[in-house]
Amino acid sequence: MRNSISKSLARFVSIVTIVTFAAVLKPSTVSAQDVANGSATATVQAVLVVTSTAALAFGNVFQGVSTSVANAAAGAGVFTVTGQASSVIAMYMQLPDYMSTATGDDRMVISFSATDASVDSTANTTPTTFGTGWQNTNPHNINAATELGNAGAALFLGGKVLPTVDQAAGAYTADIILTVAYTGT
Repeated sequence: MRNSISKSLARFVSIVTIVTFAAVLKPSTVSAQDVANGSATATVQAVLVVTSTAALAFGNVFQGVSTSVANAAAGAGVFTVTGQASSVIAMYMQLPDYMSTATGDDRMVISFSATDASVDSTANTTPTTFGTGWQNTNPHNINAATELGNAGAALFLGGKVLPTVDQAAGAYTADIILTVAYTGT
């Protein structure tokens, strides 16, 4: 019997010890609590609009005689860009190597030098009266930090055609593509 009382007493002491130990380790309860609601905001800026407003026009050319148009000449190609004022844009041009007839029967070499483009950040659309920006820049590598003026920007493009001595008579055309994107600055 004494053995049974001893076991019961030992069991009781163990339970009291465990309960006491658990009470000591129990985390304290939070006596105050607060919550805050934050928010996320964003403002989407104006959409970029790129327009080809004038073709690069070489006019009448003769067999075997190369003809150039400067980026500050009346025949220069003109692209306009509108969007969020004071935002920085990147421009990339895809320039053709050839112009071809409507039927594709003949083609004529067209080339662009490292000084055949100008970017006017005042959105002036007349190449002969340049405003502010980069003159005589490389159309294959246009300045990546072009900032749009209040009215946008304009790109003027010159180039050169090189007809062969037996170039077929007729009208020749080629696509010039200007891609513009915001840089995020």
